[in-house]
Amino acid sequence: MNWLILIVVFAVILAVSFAALNFYLVRKLKEGNERMQEIAGAIREGANAFIRYEYKIVAIIGTCIAAVLALVISWETGVAFIIGATMSAMAGLVGMKIATYANVRVANEANETRNTGKTLKVAFRGGSVMGLCVAGFALLGIIIVYLIFGVAEGMLDVTANSVATKINPITKQSYGLSLILSGYALGCSVIAMFSRVGGGIYTKAADMGADLVGKTEAHIPEDDPRNPATIADNVGDNVGDVAGLGADLLESYVGSILSCAILAIELFTHSATFSSSTLYAKMVLFPILFAGIGLISCVLGIAFPLIKRKLSDNPHMELNLATWISAGLAIAFGFLLCFFFFKDETQLAEAGFKAGFLSPWLAAAVGIICGIVIGIISEYYTSYDYKPTKGIAKASKEGPALTITQGMATGMISCMLPVICLGAAIFGCYLIGGMFGVGCGAMGMLCFVATTVSVDTYGPISDNAGGIAEMSGLDKDVRNITDKLDSVGNTTAAIGKGFAIGSAALATISMMSSYLYSFQETLSLNIISHLVLVGALLGGALPFLFSGMLINSVAKAARSMVGEVRRQFSEIPGILEGTARPDYKRCITISSQGALKEMILPAIVSIAFPVVCGFLFGPELVGGILIGATLSAIMLAIFTGNSGGAWDNAKKFIEAGGVAGAGKGTSVHDAAVVGDTVGDPLKDTVGPSLDILIKIMSTVSLVCVAVFANFNLMSLF
Repeated sequence: MNWLILIVVFAVILAVSFAALNFYLVRKLKEGNERMQEIAGAIREGANAFIRYEYKIVAIIGTCIAAVLALVISWETGVAFIIGATMSAMAGLVGMKIATYANVRVANEANETRNTGKTLKVAFRGGSVMGLCVAGFALLGIIIVYLIFGVAEGMLDVTANSVATKINPITKQSYGLSLILSGYALGCSVIAMFSRVGGGIYTKAADMGADLVGKTEAHIPEDDPRNPATIADNVGDNVGDVAGLGADLLESYVGSILSCAILAIELFTHSATFSSSTLYAKMVLFPILFAGIGLISCVLGIAFPLIKRKLSDNPHMELNLATWISAGLAIAFGFLLCFFFFKDETQLAEAGFKAGFLSPWLAAAVGIICGIVIGIISEYYTSYDYKPTKGIAKASKEGPALTITQGMATGMISCMLPVICLGAAIFGCYLIGGMFGVGCGAMGMLCFVATTVSVDTYGPISDNAGGIAEMSGLDKDVRNITDKLDSVGNTTAAIGKGFAIGSAALATISMMSSYLYSFQETLSLNIISHLVLVGALLGGALPFLFSGMLINSVAKAARSMVGEVRRQFSEIPGILEGTARPDYKRCITISSQGALKEMILPAIVSIAFPVVCGFLFGPELVGGILIGATLSAIMLAIFTGNSGGAWDNAKKFIEAGGVAGAGKGTSVHDAAVVGDTVGDPLKDTVGPSLDILIKIMSTVSLVCVAVFANFNLMSLF
């Protein structure tokens, strides 16, 4: 069966090669005039400096975690952790690099052609590098771990209806392939947490400082070169919305694949009715193969708009087309995979397959459909083509208070339909394929992640292009093109966040099943147990604590930025007249120092909280924590992502002339800017970090449960 791995290897090579080609083609394009090159160079320099310092800090913390895992769990788990962290860091770095090269080329393309379709193609080509690297590097790491530890070390071997295990010489606890795969997922999660939190704090501190002083006080345009925070704001787009986004969705992608494979291992080990070793091996390999054919589908979907002779002036339609092609091909190829892979198996019922050999495919299709529906719902609540966001824009006529109130209401209302969709998907996947079916649903939801990330990354590239156009003094027509692309990018980003939190919910449920099997033989947790109830309460409160810490961190950094911008306006004569040059580097330094300082505590809390509780109170309380945290984090993530996206696009709706008598410089626009500023840390820092929170907690709990199930304070009483 190992020859089938060649499909995944081919997919990885194809994706990474296509990414390298697109990187080269973007770099070949002209950068524009000297002023544009100077601004792009400053953005590139700031982004490189921040990511370098961030990765130094993460490397120190990651090395400590890997050492602990190697000692307490197994050396293989520690090595897998390092591989996962490396792949995640590489994807974020490559994506950030191409974004800092593509932004100025998008601005120049808009300036030279004045054509939305041609400019869209450059921005999407740049975004595709990130998307293809996210999926390609993630699968490359999984293949390495699978071949080294699963095949070469024999950890996939079956002996007496049980998978091969080893004994840790220090703790005397047994471990198998499931813990090693969990170590890889944890490495991806740790990098994602630091990248999302650090990048999110950076970008929103700069953005809020630039908006609150530049727009609402000085009444100068967005990305005006007179604003000292504007370079820092554009740097933040790259370190937060590109590098952070890539690490985030790579972690989600890996979690969805490995939660399915790990659950197959635990089902075979603990289910008395599941005894087919051949079916077990296929179930472990299936999610990896499905991800491989999904990646091939994405390459074809991404290639379509890039090789299309002429793109229309409707970027939303063109980007949606790439997504639909990728999703449709993934469903079609997935059917063929299931047919040839499972059709000869006669013991499918043992694993809970209610629809025969088609069960994994049907469950994955349910996940894909659920992800698309959640995306459509997110688009309805965040796009200014629809009533909710238009309502927020109109509320701005009455001032910032009603803008914020209306946006909060929209975000809260937007939670219900996605949760109903998630509930229906979980119910349907379970009926089709049991808990393994739920894992397949999560995997299906992100099987075309390369396209999703490509579309998402195109947004901040377009945003940066608009900033460069404004600071370079290019015609308003150029800025109109980039603003149109950026507005679509805000909506696609909200859709991507919907996919991420939806897959996180399904993957966490799969991980939860593996977690329960790790310390008991039955897949159950007594919800009225005092330990589980207390854990659920603590878990429900944790995402609020985590979110509050992130918002406080953004506020601290933003406060310093606001003070610095005001100082420069008052102490450096000639800035507002355009005769003096602002001190851009000082603002970049403030954002960098604030982000690097503030990112550590929230990330450490997410890792340490379940572990400390496990060693104090045991695995049942941690099980309750995972349930409570998952439930509240899902709601908070949807609320923050959709409300923030709606506030942002309400502002853009006003700027596009959607509200009669209102525009830039009016009190209506000022109110919308305040709403957008409130939404900034919600949609770009809190929301994206919450899906990482629940996955990192479930993964670290699964890795450590073998130890704290036997060594905890409660066991002494």
